[in-house]
Amino acid sequence: MTGRPRLGDTLRSLVLLAAFLILAATSTVLKAHGVDEEDKAFIEAAAGVNIIPYMYLGAKHMVTGYDHLLFLVGVIFFLYRLRDVGAYVTLFAIGHSTTLLLGTFFDIRANPYIVDAIIGLSVAYKAIDNLDGFTTWFGFRPDPKKAVLVFGFFHGFGLATKLQELTMAQDGLLVNLIAFNVGVEIGQFLALGLILILMNLWRTSGTFQRSAFAANAVLMCAGFVLVGYQMTGYFSQGA
Repeated sequence: MTGRPRLGDTLRSLVLLAAFLILAATSTVLKAHGVDEEDKAFIEAAAGVNIIPYMYLGAKHMVTGYDHLLFLVGVIFFLYRLRDVGAYVTLFAIGHSTTLLLGTFFDIRANPYIVDAIIGLSVAYKAIDNLDGFTTWFGFRPDPKKAVLVFGFFHGFGLATKLQELTMAQDGLLVNLIAFNVGVEIGQFLALGLILILMNLWRTSGTFQRSAFAANAVLMCAGFVLVGYQMTGYFSQGA
């Protein structure tokens, strides 16, 4: 297990957390699973099959989806073999794809604030799991693979709730949704590749073991901030 961080590592992590909080509070772009105005206009005006544009939109969603990326960072944080990375990411992709397609195509609805709060909780969960918090506090550890699959369902459903808010043409809907989902997986592959490169550089830098505890503590805080942000929206607007 990792050692305790030095003061300098902790301070740097807290600075990063503060920057995240400021950005999350002030940005009009960083809204979980958000669809910007230009993309909304395209989706609502498009008719028929549009495979390439929907693939692009799916990839764009993934590489700009900070909640997805935070969760992926937590999932692969202590995974060192590509086989293990592939297994976990595949489970996440299965969960994400299933609820994105079914939720949107069959118009299965839920309150988006609650779904996005659970997505924030997934980030906090993975950080706590990385810190051995469940074993320490409760004497057991949830099955990590099952947890990644279940939270993958919520990540996909989160986007479905946003697409449901748009007027999507029924002509070519299923093909467009599949194209969108393929784009999401392409974006996930690209984002994961960059994350793995950065993680491997960090792991070989000599500071990884000293700062891993602090990094996951920051990740946990970020997850709970996302939960609080969404629940605030729920009680003020969506309840």
